[in-house]
Amino acid sequence: MEYTKGQVVYSISGRDKTMPFIVLKEEGDFLYLVDGKLRKLENPKKKRKKHVQKTKIICYNIKDMLDSESNLLNSDISKALKEFGRK
Repeated sequence: MEYTKGQVVYSISGRDKTMPFIVLKEEGDFLYLVDGKLRKLENPKKKRKKHVQKTKIICYNIKDMLDSESNLLNSDISKALKEFGRK
């Protein structure tokens, strides 16, 4: 797998250009992305891999919550992305 759950990526195209997202899951040529505000866990953004810029940053607390299927909240994702430029 090229991408992992909890990895921070930046959009490089579309109206959300330059915005950070966290990878929720990978499916074929698509990623399901969340930011906790506009794109919530209930309605993730489906985006092609070629339209995102990959980073080496992984939010391990988010990854652990996704892997253990514990109560991950949109506010947890929003807080994690604050340091990456998400308002």
